[in-house]
This record gives sequence, structure tokens and C-alpha cells, in this order.
Amino acid sequence: MKTEDLKYTLGAGLLSFPVTHFDAEGKFNARSYAEHVNWLSGFEATALFAAGGTGEFFSLTPDEIPEIVRVAKEAAGSTPIVSGCGYGTDIAVSIARSVEKAGADGILLLPHYLIDAPQEGLYRHIKAVCDATGLGVMVYNRDNSVLQADTLARLCEACPNLVGFKDGTGDIGLVRQITARMGDRLTYLGGMPTAELFAEAYLGAGFTTYSSAVFNFVPGLAIDFYKALRAGKRAECERILIDFFYPFMAIRNRAKGYAVSAVKAGVRLQGFDAGPVRPPLSDLTTEEVAMMEALIGKHRRR
Repeated sequence: MKTEDLKYTLGAGLLSFPVTHFDAEGKFNARSYAEHVNWLSGFEATALFAAGGTGEFFSLTPDEIPEIVRVAKEAAGSTPIVSGCGYGTDIAVSIARSVEKAGADGILLLPHYLIDAPQEGLYRHIKAVCDATGLGVMVYNRDNSVLQADTLARLCEACPNLVGFKDGTGDIGLVRQITARMGDRLTYLGGMPTAELFAEAYLGAGFTTYSSAVFNFVPGLAIDFYKALRAGKRAECERILIDFFYPFMAIRNRAKGYAVSAVKAGVRLQGFDAGPVRPPLSDLTTEEVAMMEALIGKHRRR
């Protein structure tokens, strides 16, 4: 996919990150993953992200990622597949090259591993990944990898294939400065955990879309919320927030890592053999799974 086409696609509608399916031994379950991605591709997401944060990128080996991308591409039909990428610079460069060969349509560069870094270091890290691939690249601004507007502007000048900026900081002042300065040079994606909870604020800051984790198991509801948001139907958004997203947030907040584990539980409840999360995450308790089942309710897959 050409970088300009990817940039347009990312901003054209809702996005999501399929969970990565594992078998009982913790190995990648390609069959179940393909079934799930194929189901999701029948809904109105404009792109799906393989091996992203919700896909437990942090628990995958670099060698597993290209295979996950390949299976996603085969299962997704015409829906573009963007691959997660990250760790240290040399590993990230290697992953970028390997997923390009595997057929990815773009790359999401997640924060590097562990250590805080100065702006010049972040610049060199991101530029190295952009220089290593012909694919369009999005940077994920969060945790130990927070770009300031000046650094992002330098990257926009140096890297023609830098097409997107995803924010998970919640710092509306910073992201509004970035959207004001960069304008339509980039596509802007909301990336807070359970992004729907913050979608109205990010829309006001110049973001057009976000990645929906719950799309994994209630894609129809996720699309309904996105359409209501874009149409300015505030009362409908509030109804869905109260009926679904705030109760989901309460489950998600019961333990660290449940932003992924609760989503994976939802996928299993929809009949997919997604398997357990890998350590260091832990799965929901029996009681919490029952809470998720009640929440899904009428949104069960038929």
C-alpha cells in the first residue's frame, strides 16, 4: 500500500487491534486467529493492526511477528493490515523489514523498551525505522516515548513515509499543539486504553479516529459508537458509554493488564479459541468472566 493511501485509510474510519491467539501451550494459534480476523474484517474497520499492544506485542518474539502478519493478511480480505514494531532500534529495524516482506501494509512503531530517552535519541530511533522500510509508519506517543512538537516536526521533514501519530498520553495540550503545527501532514489516532472513553476530547483536539480494543468482541457496538461520535450524536454516545463502556472500564480496572486480558476474555466468550494471555499478564477470574459475559449480553455473536 502506498504511504499516502495508508495515511488516508487510517483517517477514514474506525481501527482495531486483534488479540493474538495462543494454544494451550502458549504457541501462536494461526487457525483460530485467522477465523477471528476474518470475522472482524466483515465489519467497518478501515484497518486492523496485527501484533499490536492488544495483540500482546510485548510478549511476542521478533520471529513470531511476521507469521502473525502473514496469517492476518490472508484472513482479512481487502482490509489493510498494519504491523506492530518496537523494542530497541536494531530489533525494530529488523522487525520492520521482516513484516514488510510478510506483506504488511504499514507499521505502528510502539515505544522502545524500558528506558527513558532524550528527544534526540527518539528522533534517531524513529528515523532509523522509517529509513529501513518503504511502508508507511505511525509513531505511538506514550509512556517512555513521548515526542515533543519540535521533534515530530523534524521527523515529518526527514521521513516522507511517516504518516501517522497515535497518542496514548492523554496530554490534550501537547496533542493539540501537535495537530495545530503539523496539520494534515499526519493522520492522528487516539490510543488511550479503552479509547472510546476519551474519544470526544480527542475529536476536539483534531483527531479523526482511534483504535478500539472492544471491537475485538463487540464490533457492531464499537462501530455504532464511532458513527454516533462522528455524527455529533452526543446523547447516543452517552447512552453507550453508560450501558457498556463504563461497566467495561470497571472490570478493566480490577487488575493491572486487564486492558488486554478483559478483551481476550470477551473474544473467548464470543466463541473463538483465543487461548490465555501470556505472562506477565494474567487472565480474568471466573467471577470476572461472568461479569464480562453479562456485559456482552445481547451483543453475543450468532
